[in-house]
Amino acid sequence: MPSPHPPEFRRRAVELARQGDKPLLQLAQDLGVSRSCLQNWLRQADADENAGTGDRLTSAEKKELAELRRRNKQLEMENDILKRAAAYFARENVLPK
Repeated sequence: MPSPHPPEFRRRAVELARQGDKPLLQLAQDLGVSRSCLQNWLRQADADENAGTGDRLTSAEKKELAELRRRNKQLEMENDILKRAAAYFARENVLPK
């Protein structure tokens, strides 16, 4: 699902917020986003710029984690299918002919 706001919009919003010309609440209202959304963008930008410091994941790490979780789910499903197939064929070989 695509983000409702493009990355360039987010970057520009972060730049404006860091300039400090307007209070965060006013800037968020002018941009049509919530204050908490703008704060999240600021925190994420800080995490991306200061990679390796702090307890927040960078955008690249979040993307990698999501991909690894998808891959893990796929592998678990494939493993389950193989287990069922093995059980089916084992049962078939045990039956007297």
